[in-house]
Amino acid sequence: MKIDKGLIGGSTNLLVLTLLSEKDMYGYEIIKELEDRSDNTFELKEGTLYPILHRLENDGFVKSYRAKGSTGKERKYYQITTKGEKQLIEERRQWQVFSTSVNKVIGGEKHGISKI
Repeated sequence: MKIDKGLIGGSTNLLVLTLLSEKDMYGYEIIKELEDRSDNTFELKEGTLYPILHRLENDGFVKSYRAKGSTGKERKYYQITTKGEKQLIEERRQWQVFSTSVNKVIGGEKHGISKI
């Protein structure tokens, strides 16, 4: 099922920072990992991912460096910073509040509305 890009857009920082908190990654690797873990729900294009990475880098949440990958090809890797780790904690907190609140509304439990 295709997910509205507006829904995905609000969670991209959380998703990317989560992956980078596990290990340094290059752009295409991030795209593939998001696809794999989400059963292809999150299919970011390079033109979508790289502006996100650049913004995260400008904000000091990630830094980049060049290194040779397992194939010997030089790639630009992204690494979460200490500031990015703190931001990830905040992003997770916000997501928890948001998702809990959305579930309360659409679940309708508080108002006796039947679930969808």
